[in-house]
Amino acid sequence: MKKLMALLISAAMITTLFTGCSTKAESAETKTETNNQAAVTETAKTEKLRVGIVQAVNHPSLDEIREYAIKGLEESDIGENIEIIYKDAQGDPANVNTIISQFVGDEVDMIIPIATGAAQSAAAATKNIPIVFAAVSYPVKAGLVEDMNVTDKNITGVSNAIAIEDIFKLSQKLTPKVKTYGFIYNTSEVNAVASTERAKAYCDENGLKYVEATITNSSDLLQAAQSLMGKVDAIFVPNDNTIASAMPVLSAEAIKAGIPVYTGADSMVIDGGFATVGIDYKVLGRQVGDMAVRILEGQSIADNHVEVINQYSNIINMTTAKALGLELDQETIKDFKIIE
Repeated sequence: MKKLMALLISAAMITTLFTGCSTKAESAETKTETNNQAAVTETAKTEKLRVGIVQAVNHPSLDEIREYAIKGLEESDIGENIEIIYKDAQGDPANVNTIISQFVGDEVDMIIPIATGAAQSAAAATKNIPIVFAAVSYPVKAGLVEDMNVTDKNITGVSNAIAIEDIFKLSQKLTPKVKTYGFIYNTSEVNAVASTERAKAYCDENGLKYVEATITNSSDLLQAAQSLMGKVDAIFVPNDNTIASAMPVLSAEAIKAGIPVYTGADSMVIDGGFATVGIDYKVLGRQVGDMAVRILEGQSIADNHVEVINQYSNIINMTTAKALGLELDQETIKDFKIIE
């Protein structure tokens, strides 16, 4: 009997010993898993989200978009966790493709292409990396999305729709004697071609005449402008990045000939154009930054349809007006944004 009791006690002690060891082992394993999870979380917190920004060409409107998109990213709740990689293509489409290829190869977390050509290059280069474009006036015509309200791929963004009809109405108000317009645009820029087609339609519907002069690069601009002198009463240039980058050349030639230039962007008025009905590119840039942040935080592109900025204001360059010898009714321009 005593031997039996001793055996039972020994068995109980062995069971307790192994149970204790098992509990300690499980506890140690759980602690290790917790530590590993914490390490992963900490890595996620410290690992930067890399955003590649490519700008097709330098001119004030696109510069403002970039500046305020970056502000939107940096001033967001996740701003400290974002690394911005900005590359300037300097007006060369080949540079745009090279830059975007580098972004794709580096597996950045997002690409922000500024202007239509850059957006098209980004869309062709990757179907996986999220793309948030800026300053694409006609996203559907550019082949970026099939519908403004359907973003079922890896691309969305903010469009800068141009108020073509309002620009021509402004022209008829400020310079009512204008009957023939000269159109200058780059045939390789989708946005410029589409805006010019709308301008032609407006002229056709309103009994106005027009003469075209097309360019393929900024070095063609002076010759194109000179070809219109003596044939037109005013010039209209759309939201054309090639022209915008060399706008002072066109402005000087038009002033010399006494011809007002109506433009598709406010920056072109700042650079010597006469007037426009334009948007605030600072607001556009901020919208791009805000959209990019939402997607970086986890929202899907499908839930972020293409946004269109449509807050317009009348803009006039008074220095150009004086150089052209135009006398303007002060009541008419009292609410205009004045460029001196």
